[in-house]
Amino acid sequence: MGKPQVVLGVSGGIAAYKACELLRRLTESGHEVRVVPTDSALHFVGAATWSALSGNPVSTQVWDDVHEVPHVRIGQHADLVVVAPATADTLARAAHGLADDLLTNTLLTARCPVVFAPAMHTEMWEHPATQENVATLRRRGAVVIEPAVGRLTGVDTGKGRLPDPAEIFEVCRHVLARGTADPDLAGRHVVISAGGTREPLDPVRYLGNRSSGKQGYALARTAVARGARVTLIAANTGLPDPAGADVVTAGSAEQLREQVVKAAADADVVVMAAAVADFRPAAYASSKIKKKDDAEPEPLALVRNPDILAEVAAHRARPGQLVVGFGAETDDVLANGRAKLARKGCDLLVVNEVGEAKAFGTEENEAVVLGADGSETHIPYGPKEALADRVWDLVAARLA
Repeated sequence: MGKPQVVLGVSGGIAAYKACELLRRLTESGHEVRVVPTDSALHFVGAATWSALSGNPVSTQVWDDVHEVPHVRIGQHADLVVVAPATADTLARAAHGLADDLLTNTLLTARCPVVFAPAMHTEMWEHPATQENVATLRRRGAVVIEPAVGRLTGVDTGKGRLPDPAEIFEVCRHVLARGTADPDLAGRHVVISAGGTREPLDPVRYLGNRSSGKQGYALARTAVARGARVTLIAANTGLPDPAGADVVTAGSAEQLREQVVKAAADADVVVMAAAVADFRPAAYASSKIKKKDDAEPEPLALVRNPDILAEVAAHRARPGQLVVGFGAETDDVLANGRAKLARKGCDLLVVNEVGEAKAFGTEENEAVVLGADGSETHIPYGPKEALADRVWDLVAARLA
């Protein structure tokens, strides 16, 4: 088999320079990339740069190299088309089927998956016209990544920033790996918790756990690639925001509960992948607890934290809402998992064995997914993204 054929469309926005990094990641990972910029994009990054980085000629008009019929051939031969950045104008032209340059012609002829990574000012992104165009593209099967929140052109800050190129690359990689133009989570809102909560003891100490958040982030990335609107509630992870996910931070279990309940109000799926502390200190010391000479520390009194998974499962915000839990066990994994599934009342429970250098903080994982319907699905050891995709397979089947 030859290299996967990727078309990188570049619109005329200030974020066009970031597409150079995306191009580099695509080519270095073994993809053959043809860059198709708009005329406006060339005001920000010249054709010579795109040609040098991709190793392929660069055209903007259907009249360039007309004997090769580029307005048809480029889209027909592509395995993936990604437009980054996608301006409001490009989204509008794509949604309305215009074909006034090489990029829009390519989008009309492509029968492969298409990913748009929008970048524009907040007001333009929030305008009803843009939102309708995005909804149209998503309804047709395109993956439109939600913009990031951050610094925009000039002094403006808000939603509309191009996500990190490394994270856009991850979305592209997942879409290519699935090999389908059918985003089966399109139109769905999924809420995912990730990381580990920290329960403050004093201003410098806390009770915590080893969870890195990598499995929850893998669930977020794969859900975005499958077309979902993703709210990721991150507890103490330190990981880069996945492209396309709305990220909300939380520290303690009570803060995580507040954010999960709020986000779950209009969610189709809630996935509790975070490691939530079962207990917290009964009292918080407002100043650092000092070590006393020749004296043992006072016993630490603990109280229970809210059981977020059980609460969300028992009080579903909307009919048909699916709730997925994670169960981290150190022994009697399946027996404890089945008991937890019954106790929590969720639809699916992903049970895995944890410990030092096992699941927590690693790039790989394995699990058994137990269903309330009595099903049992073993997911073999492998990348956390593979486990995440298998979980979404099970969720998508139940949503259908």
